Amino acid sequence: MRDCIRKLDEAAEFYSDERCFILELLNTSEDEEVSIARARVAPGVTTALHRLSNAVERYVILAGQGRVEIGDLPPTDVVPGDLVVIQVGTPQRISNTGDSDLVFLCICTPRFRQECYESLEQ
Repeated sequence: MRDCIRKLDEAAEFYSDERCFILELLNTSEDEEVSIARARVAPGVTTALHRLSNAVERYVILAGQGRVEIGDLPPTDVVPGDLVVIQVGTPQRISNTGDSDLVFLCICTPRFRQECYESLEQ
């Protein structure tokens, strides 16, 4: 990928089956190494239990408060500045435990591809 500056386009945000809003900041075949998305979870909502079969995912918490569940780790409260690392194939979900939106970056390496998303919802 060549040098570039991408401007934030709020109108590109969409609601996903995962029960959160997603805004893709970078996810292109021109850069297979990484994808970056902003996730926004409304108060009281828990995202769908899922796992990724091809990527290590990192959450960088930007705003709000939540509780993350990752594999066999105990549920853990997260706040702005916290970093969550989720290895390939690990079940995961996050709940918004606050009264304002929970906002975080999702950074995947290699980049996120929809066909690698596996829902674990019953």
